[in-house]
Amino acid sequence: MSKKSLYCLLSAFPFLLTTVLAHAGEAEVRKAANGLFRPGTQIDEIRKAEIAGIYEVRVGSNLFYFDEKGKYAIMGDIIDTGSKRNLTEEKRDKLSAIKFSDLPLDQAIKTVRGNGKRVFATFEDPNCGYCKKLARDIVTLTDFTMYTFLYPILSPDSAEKSRNIWCAADQSKAWIGYMTAGANPAPANCDTPIEKNLELGQRYNIQGTPNIILTNGTRLPGYVSAAQLDQMLNQIATGKGTGK
Repeated sequence: MSKKSLYCLLSAFPFLLTTVLAHAGEAEVRKAANGLFRPGTQIDEIRKAEIAGIYEVRVGSNLFYFDEKGKYAIMGDIIDTGSKRNLTEEKRDKLSAIKFSDLPLDQAIKTVRGNGKRVFATFEDPNCGYCKKLARDIVTLTDFTMYTFLYPILSPDSAEKSRNIWCAADQSKAWIGYMTAGANPAPANCDTPIEKNLELGQRYNIQGTPNIILTNGTRLPGYVSAAQLDQMLNQIATGKGTGK
């Protein structure tokens, strides 16, 4: 072997060794994760985390951590103690963000108050207690447009109630009346987007209601108070914050 060939081989050796070790660590982590998760769970990504010797495993928008040998699994968030930033939460927010312009708003009930300039969307089930609490809170807000995607996932009669509300002459009035005062809409039949909404929710991994989506892509899984929502909408409207 010539000196030049030997030099080229030795020069490449550190890179090759690093690559082999990286894949070895990833292989151990993948093996450990597959043994820990339910059979059939799809692992979307395995990458080195911000902490040396720790790997991040992503399943959808869920994040898990393993040591490089796959011996230990860590369930929790990584906090940068210097900046006080929750790095795991920031990553989850990016993964769960929804591009608002991609939402098929024609499949949602539109409610407008005041000038309607502050816009958001919700996924809700008519049998959801926290959705009803949210509805009672929202009547105190002004100057917003809300798109409500009927998402009947909680009870056997959720789909029937959703259909009756969607098929009402005034969908917004029927929805608010039922959610705030228990006013049952008259039985009705018509074409509804409910099945499409269920498919949409599954695609976005929406597993509970209410689920609020802001125009900056932020997703709020669960109930938030009117005051909190009002503040977030104002931050987005003024461009002074992320809406969180």
